[in-house]
Amino acid sequence: MSAPLVSVVIPNYNGAQTLDETLNSVRGQSHSALEIIVVDDGSRDDSVALVARHAAVDPRVRVIQQVNSGVAAARNAGWRAAASDFVAFVDSDDLWAPDKIERQLRRMQAADNPGLVYCGYALIDRESRVLEREPCAAHEGDVLGKLVQGNFIGNGSAALVQRWVLERTGGFEPALHHAGAQGCEDLLFYCRAAEHCGFGAVPDHLVGYRTLPDNMSSDGRRMLRSWQMVIDEIGGRHPEHLPALEQGISWFAIWTANRALFQRKPMMIARILAHLAPGRPALAARILMLEMPRAVRRSLYKRRRIAAAVETGAVAAAPAERYPIGVPA
Repeated sequence: MSAPLVSVVIPNYNGAQTLDETLNSVRGQSHSALEIIVVDDGSRDDSVALVARHAAVDPRVRVIQQVNSGVAAARNAGWRAAASDFVAFVDSDDLWAPDKIERQLRRMQAADNPGLVYCGYALIDRESRVLEREPCAAHEGDVLGKLVQGNFIGNGSAALVQRWVLERTGGFEPALHHAGAQGCEDLLFYCRAAEHCGFGAVPDHLVGYRTLPDNMSSDGRRMLRSWQMVIDEIGGRHPEHLPALEQGISWFAIWTANRALFQRKPMMIARILAHLAPGRPALAARILMLEMPRAVRRSLYKRRRIAAAVETGAVAAAPAERYPIGVPA
């Protein structure tokens, strides 16, 4: 019995600096029956020429070009052009572990036949060094009640989806881009999918999720506007989940402020607080007076403990681990 084909969709906009390594991580999958579709969303760099170089040595790779329309439209163009009933998405600055698709496909073909299978992720930097291995979620089955509390999947590069789920939900929502509220396209799709199918999990760090100062998720205000659009849509259909959705945006606001602190972007923290203050003054006050001082104390404590351990020889100062990817076929 031949291995099932999996279509991989890579939305790309001016991602030439990272796209080469992303393609290598996809081409190096242990499950080699792949169709690899790069959707170039109006790039002005040499992304298309880079994809052409990969396609010249690997016939599984092809490119679709479109005028700049946002990540949701690019993902939709990719899955609609795909040949397989199994579709996986990876952003052009993220990486996959070599056995990601193999393990997700095995989980998808289990007796409960989940419509979407996700995995855990590690945070990586510009040089693909591992910054942190996030705890892996393992929520399965009916997960909508968990998703509305917060995006436990964490990114748009972790999901393997059955095509019928994409068709039934319409895929990703381009209206977020049109409203200047990009960032939660993946969360909104996951919520829509959870209305129609069960989820499965492979709780291991099979995605290298790159954190950069200029990527989409670094704009805290825009991400909060995006979250509000998720609340408006999902809360409209499921009013019983409105309290959890409000809890989710509170968690997300705290997370974005902490991330801005981690990236040493105090003006972003100020803009997040200014965005929250008119409608959610209590949340803005909590972030300013409780969460930020707590995060600063945690960061200082962690740095001092590591420095002391290195100084006393308890641990060796070692270079950070690079995220592991496979060798391209």
